[in-house]
Amino acid sequence: MKEVTAAIILKDNKVLIAQRAPGEKLAGKWEFPGGKIELGETPQECLKREIQEELEVDIDVLDFFGESIYAYHSGSINLMAFWCQWIAGDLKLSVHSRIEWVTRQQLDLYDFSPADIPLVEKLKAVMNS
Repeated sequence: MKEVTAAIILKDNKVLIAQRAPGEKLAGKWEFPGGKIELGETPQECLKREIQEELEVDIDVLDFFGESIYAYHSGSINLMAFWCQWIAGDLKLSVHSRIEWVTRQQLDLYDFSPADIPLVEKLKAVMNS
């Protein structure tokens, strides 16, 4: 099973979501940004690296948020999400076609990748609470 991380980055009571670019797996689907853990890397180290590579911003990885296990046709993943704080940098896209800052109420308007859906549901329950 692949271990994958996701960043829950909040700003002004909105969360950052990203749309997978054409040519990527699950193109067009929305997700919380992150990526696959490399050998010898902690989930926290992975998230800092992936967010720097994908969005060119620096983050602090805070507390564990939750996880979702999903079986895709290409194999199962364990998606581990962490609360993160944006430290520095301007968002730039490399593997995503769009990013959005959305409220809890707006999350239902986006077509999320299947592994992200349980995290979306949990986030809707805790944001603004």
